Amino acid sequence: MNQSIFNLNGLDISLGAALAAFALVVLALLVTLVVLAARGSRRSAVELAEQSAGQTRRNEALEQRIADLSRIQAETAGRLQALGEGLGGRQAELARVMAERLDAVSSRLGHSMDEATRQTVLRLQSLHERIAVIDHAQKNLTELSGQVTSLRDVLGNKQARGAFGQARMETIVTDGLPKGLYTFQYTLTNNTRPDCVIHLPDQRPLAIDAKFPLEAITAFREAKSEDERQRAAQRLRQDVWKHISDIANKYLLPGETQDMALMFVPSESVYAELYDGFDDLVQKAYRARVVIVSPSLLMLAIQVMQQILKDARMREAAHLIHAEVGRMMADVGRLRERVLKLQQHYGQAGEDMRQILISTEKIGTRAGRIDELDFGDSGEGDDAPRIVPAPPSLRLEAGE
Repeated sequence: MNQSIFNLNGLDISLGAALAAFALVVLALLVTLVVLAARGSRRSAVELAEQSAGQTRRNEALEQRIADLSRIQAETAGRLQALGEGLGGRQAELARVMAERLDAVSSRLGHSMDEATRQTVLRLQSLHERIAVIDHAQKNLTELSGQVTSLRDVLGNKQARGAFGQARMETIVTDGLPKGLYTFQYTLTNNTRPDCVIHLPDQRPLAIDAKFPLEAITAFREAKSEDERQRAAQRLRQDVWKHISDIANKYLLPGETQDMALMFVPSESVYAELYDGFDDLVQKAYRARVVIVSPSLLMLAIQVMQQILKDARMREAAHLIHAEVGRMMADVGRLRERVLKLQQHYGQAGEDMRQILISTEKIGTRAGRIDELDFGDSGEGDDAPRIVPAPPSLRLEAGE
């Protein structure tokens, strides 16, 4: 136990030494910290002074910048005000120009709309008129379709077709020749009756007969294959040649009729088909002294015949024309004699007028003297004749 206390005492001595050493260390540290703090304070003061000088410079630069900014702001405000005023003026000018242009555009647009409206109205009126014309044409087409259907029905019958061709031929002859120069259904000495004969100057009539080979032509046109076309062409040749032979045998009578006859085909298209595709048939008709004519060719032939008949009548009346010319010459001679007598009467009347003017001149002279109370003798005397030009007389000489 005493040993422990000793140890404890020894321990206490060791702890005291240790604490003393620690205190010295702490004191050294404190001294070191004080020294360091003093150095830091000097450095901090210098740095603070430098920072204060730098802050001052920065403040002065900032104040200069603030002054510059204020000046720039004032200048900017002035420029903005001037720009605002300029923009205001330009805006007002722009508003005025826009208003004028809008007025002009409105005026032009109004004029254009009026013109467009007028044009539209005119076009609508024209459209209505054309529609009316189209409606009328449609009605005419409908009527024409009905007439064509009726004509097809008529032409489908041989007797009706023959009557149609004869009626057309009679119309052409009646319009082209005066009455008495033609006869319909004239009876020849062989008891045949052509559809029409025209009486020519040599007292031999020209026979005209109407034929219409419509069925053969229709079959030829509607043929689809080459065999059908050949059969239809053969049938057409047979039908037309039969008509030509009938006309040549019946209506070409030597010494009674003309040496040729006319076969009237009442269709230009049928006539053209015959001449274009069947030239051999046409040549055979010429050799048989039968001429195939269409409506237009018949009109031309009628005009030629009319001129021939007119020339014949003039030749027959040549002695009458000569007598009339002689009587007209005698009338011209008597007219010349009467004109010469009238010229003499005009000459005598002119001389009488000249004498009357002389007397009138004298009476006027005497009246002037009485008015002026001048009764002295004149240089030539009152009874001196005065020359008064005679009025121009009508001079008619023989041959003028």
